Amino acid sequence: MAKKTLTHTKGPDFIKYCLPIIEILKELGGSGNPSEVTDLIIERYNISEADLDRRNKNGGSMVKNRIAWARFYLAKGGILDSSKRGVWSLRNNYAELIDLDHVGDFFHRIHQQFAGEKTKSVEPPSDAKLEDGPIEEQIKEKLENDDHRERILILLKNLPPSGFERICQRLLRESGFTQVKVTGKSGDGGIDGYGVMELNPLLSFKVLFQSKRYKEVVTTEKVRDFRGAMAGRADKGIIITTGRFTQDAKNEAVRDGVPPIELVDGDKLVIMFETLELGLIPKVVYDIDFDFFREFQDAP
Repeated sequence: MAKKTLTHTKGPDFIKYCLPIIEILKELGGSGNPSEVTDLIIERYNISEADLDRRNKNGGSMVKNRIAWARFYLAKGGILDSSKRGVWSLRNNYAELIDLDHVGDFFHRIHQQFAGEKTKSVEPPSDAKLEDGPIEEQIKEKLENDDHRERILILLKNLPPSGFERICQRLLRESGFTQVKVTGKSGDGGIDGYGVMELNPLLSFKVLFQSKRYKEVVTTEKVRDFRGAMAGRADKGIIITTGRFTQDAKNEAVRDGVPPIELVDGDKLVIMFETLELGLIPKVVYDIDFDFFREFQDAP
């Protein structure tokens, strides 16, 4: 599929991701999870590795930060819904709510509505402000980059290799794997352990895993090397890392005709810790639903 070009328009840089989000969700049948949508935007719109490596001061991905900003404004404008499980869903009447040829006008209209809940004279967020910190510090809403996620990644990256292998072992056990062993053998082609996933009493399969605290991107070669090491020993593999995978590495992992490899990058790793409440103490936080109270402001 031919690569597309991001269209810049008047206003903050993140606006250029609004149309790609809508287009990708249409292609996916109207809904998709955040990582799925983000990966497809990165692939289809030819976002370079250099751009993907850009970080804000908190260490978060600047590209993902901007995509999250675009999602936020689309949701505020009624274009998208988000389920409790985080799935992004495109509303059927989205074309009535946004002029696809004038996305900048949509942004300014929604920004003024949002600003009106707090003050009548709020300037639109500039690119400089976007780079200063994650979204939740500026708009007080929980998005994809909560600050505890960065702290977990820092903790994981600072574990010794053996400690990271053991915490991945625990993570796999908590995820339903049995007989999870850490081999710790050098010269084993990058295989750090194995486990068994039992689908039902009659069907189970062996999985080999690699757990590495990569600080940089994981390339296609790493995926191929791991697949070569697991040849004839298992039908499936998992690579767990604190880094991220290039798009080519992701494509290689699911290439036809070879054993599939599941890729768990830093973002997905943290989500697994959250889902399992492993090493995390959940807290209940309430946001005010202003729309609920607004209908009672007018006297009958």
